[in-house]
Amino acid sequence: MSLAGAPEDPEGKMPELRSITPDDISQIKAWPSYGDGFEQMDYALREKGWLDEFRGKPNTWIYASVFLERLIGFCLLSKTSEREAEFRIALHRDWLGRGFGRAITLAAVDKGFRELNLCTISLIVRKNNPRASRLYERVGFLPIGESIHRIHGQDIAFIDMVMTSMEYGRPLGKENL
Repeated sequence: MSLAGAPEDPEGKMPELRSITPDDISQIKAWPSYGDGFEQMDYALREKGWLDEFRGKPNTWIYASVFLERLIGFCLLSKTSEREAEFRIALHRDWLGRGFGRAITLAAVDKGFRELNLCTISLIVRKNNPRASRLYERVGFLPIGESIHRIHGQDIAFIDMVMTSMEYGRPLGKENL
């Protein structure tokens, strides 16, 4: 699958994924709040957030996303069964809305299916984040239901989505680019 439509700098560079380091984790935990109605997602970046929850967990791969030598985000794939994994992503607030979520998602999905030999990658996205839901659908995730998860004492509504290795690699229609 190509990263058509993903952001590039004038020299044609794309964001890259590499294994996350302790220095990356320290930087991420110091990132500013999302603001603009997305403060509810700040927990993913903080102490006891995703990095603490998944670091050291068996069969979990956490990647830093770097663009022009700057840490712009991170993502992870964590196995939920033999050939299935859950995907999560977080971007620095200054890099939101610029196409990097798409590029990082596509790169992580590619790693999952090609390098980790997964059959299924799933994710959950907050129902009150339609922009992210559309992004995931455009890259090939299909909604399969809804769920409620308790986060910091609050029940949060999510859309459950999935992509299989059979769907991965199929050409995306024009509406998805």
